Amino acid sequence: MIQRIQSVYLLVSTLLLGLLFLLPFAEIVKDGAIYTFNFKGILLDGAVQQSGIAISVFIVVLMALHGFAISSFKNRKRQKMIVIYIILMLLVLFGLFIYYTYLSFSGAQIGLKIGAILPLVAIVIDYLAIRAIDKDEALIRSIDRIR
Repeated sequence: MIQRIQSVYLLVSTLLLGLLFLLPFAEIVKDGAIYTFNFKGILLDGAVQQSGIAISVFIVVLMALHGFAISSFKNRKRQKMIVIYIILMLLVLFGLFIYYTYLSFSGAQIGLKIGAILPLVAIVIDYLAIRAIDKDEALIRSIDRIR
């Protein structure tokens, strides 16, 4: 249900991941050439130098898992486990960003953009969703004790 706070947190996190398709992750300067790193991969003057299909697929899978977590509002235990897996996958996504930028270009100047930080912000928001799921579960248990 969207009126639960954890669903709002998960929706905001999904929207942040959707922004990754619009924002660049980094700019890489090597030998006077300026490479742009976005969801398509590493581009030089619009031509793909290194494909980013793995990152694109990963982002779509994460967005689908967020949608599944939102729709699992009746089963809080499953919803919490899905969000934990999402957080782990977001860490892997951030690791992919680091791999593509730092390990692909040794000795280059790298300027991270806002797109590279969004997965970390999504991790924080997903953590807030886990806390809200726990509070919701505690509330349900306390109501059951009263009956």
